[in-house]
Amino acid sequence: MLMSKRSLYLLGLITLLVFPIPTFLAYYFIESKPPILALELDNINLINVGLGLAFGTVYALLALLLMQLRVFKTMPNRIEKIVQKMDLSIIDCVFLSICAGVGEEILFRAGVQLYLGPIITSVVFVGLHGYINPFDWKMSLYGLVVLPFIVVISYGLIYYGLWFCIAAHFIYDLVLFLVMSRKSNSKQFEDELFVEQEDMEE
Repeated sequence: MLMSKRSLYLLGLITLLVFPIPTFLAYYFIESKPPILALELDNINLINVGLGLAFGTVYALLALLLMQLRVFKTMPNRIEKIVQKMDLSIIDCVFLSICAGVGEEILFRAGVQLYLGPIITSVVFVGLHGYINPFDWKMSLYGLVVLPFIVVISYGLIYYGLWFCIAAHFIYDLVLFLVMSRKSNSKQFEDELFVEQEDMEE
């Protein structure tokens, strides 16, 4: 069932505002630290943010290239098809990418990774997104495409900070959303043009 724009935005806001709460609670009750420290606001470095944006962009383009392989073409629930059905505008793409990049990174990188470490956290992250499925080896294969990206940003937290992770996640999602949405619009335009040509011939 296709999700409405309203539901999509609500889900985005939940990701942005609710997902970080467990991390803040862990900082306060378990780590005995002010929850605001989880955001690493004093560690926002433009160079590290730039590195995150560069890495996320390159990996997103690589993922898009790999998704053109024949093995992914026959997937019934291809990521492209799901995104295309959303009919996203550029603003939608930016909003959803911000929500995922900020909300999920605060939860997983700043929170869960404190206790499970980079590797297990990465596997859990990919698994919760449905990309590791023992009943669908092709989807699991796509999970293996995504997993190295998540592992790198998980270790990136140690060396470059949370905002490197947020920037990489944000731009990765944004590139995928923009490219896949553009494909959807192009296909719709081609279909409409084809129909018009058929009408003219008749």
